[in-house]
Amino acid sequence: MNAEMIAALREIENERNISFESLLEALEAALISAYKRNFGGEANAIVTIDRQTGDYQVYHRRNVVADDEVQDPKLEIAKSEAGSRYEPGDFYDEVVTPRDFGRIAAQTAKQVIVQRIREAERDTVYNTYSAKLHDIVLGTVQRYEQRNMYVLLDDRKTEALLPFSEQVPRENYRINDRIRAYVLDVRKTNKGPLVVLSRAAEGLVQRLIEFQVPEIQDDIVEIMAIAREPGARTKVAVTSKRPEIDAVGACLGPKSSRVANVSDELRGEKIDVIRWAPDLPTFIANALAPAKVLGVELFEEEGIGLVTVPDHQLSLAIGREGQNVRLATRLTGWHLNITSDSEAAETRERYLAEREARAAGTTVEEGEPESVEVLAEGEEAEEAAIDQDELLRRLEEFKREMFTNE
Repeated sequence: MNAEMIAALREIENERNISFESLLEALEAALISAYKRNFGGEANAIVTIDRQTGDYQVYHRRNVVADDEVQDPKLEIAKSEAGSRYEPGDFYDEVVTPRDFGRIAAQTAKQVIVQRIREAERDTVYNTYSAKLHDIVLGTVQRYEQRNMYVLLDDRKTEALLPFSEQVPRENYRINDRIRAYVLDVRKTNKGPLVVLSRAAEGLVQRLIEFQVPEIQDDIVEIMAIAREPGARTKVAVTSKRPEIDAVGACLGPKSSRVANVSDELRGEKIDVIRWAPDLPTFIANALAPAKVLGVELFEEEGIGLVTVPDHQLSLAIGREGQNVRLATRLTGWHLNITSDSEAAETRERYLAEREARAAGTTVEEGEPESVEVLAEGEEAEEAAIDQDELLRRLEEFKREMFTNE
């Protein structure tokens, strides 16, 4: 090693942004290991590299002690042997550099530098994408392995993972397709940093809306909550910090162009933008849009809301396969029980009775038949209560008809 090596390390420092001093410290540590491995080194072997010339030396370092206190000659040296310029407590360094250590030192230096460059690149990738955590990145689909997608990000160096669990079932990407995804996590692994992406996260919808709506970027409009069923529908609750700005209108944009752009990026996923309200019943009513809500009664201890809607809008409030009420429940954080106007009083009485029974540690009173609720899912979903006596009567009729036919 010589001045040329020092110049090379300086160049690496500038190009790779790796500290010159850290390179030399790593090199010194590696040379100590190489010396001990090849020459059965001393207990306290140290290596020093001249920061100007690149020259190196291997030393055997011992502590100077009083003449009558030497216990381990490999670790200690008597003051009289060390010389008059040494005092007890000083270090005594003796040069033990082997003659043929140069080849080993050069090989070790190369390995250390390559390793440090690799580590620095990994750190750069980790720091770069840690700064982009919960943000959106662009890339190209590279391959699939066990249904997991691997994406080459736009830095052309980093391959990210889009797990099957974070993919949207209705979205199909082919090799070399461009993809926009949400950075869900960045992890350090033995093989380097792992960037985990998502197309199913609610954060993806939030970032896409933020890109489209200048009022959010200007901190005038704020997204308060998001509930999403990836590939199907998302509800977004927004509010405005300035009364003259309509939060919903700002997110929809002229002729709903802004929300349409978000929907297009999500391959046609429907986006419902609703108005957030500090008044919880109002917020729940808004969350169940497009259905009209007649009333909301909250039971805070259970976190349950009884919601009344017009008879003809019951199926609309519940949604296809319960999707609308399910998203509204997640958006508001309250479990919502939907009932039609005509059955609201009966549903409320039944719920209060069940609530009292639970509080008393019982189920139903003796002599009173327990009701069974049947919820039909779908666009024509509706609730009905069937008395057990009526159910038994129908079973008896079915038996008589069967025997009569025989």
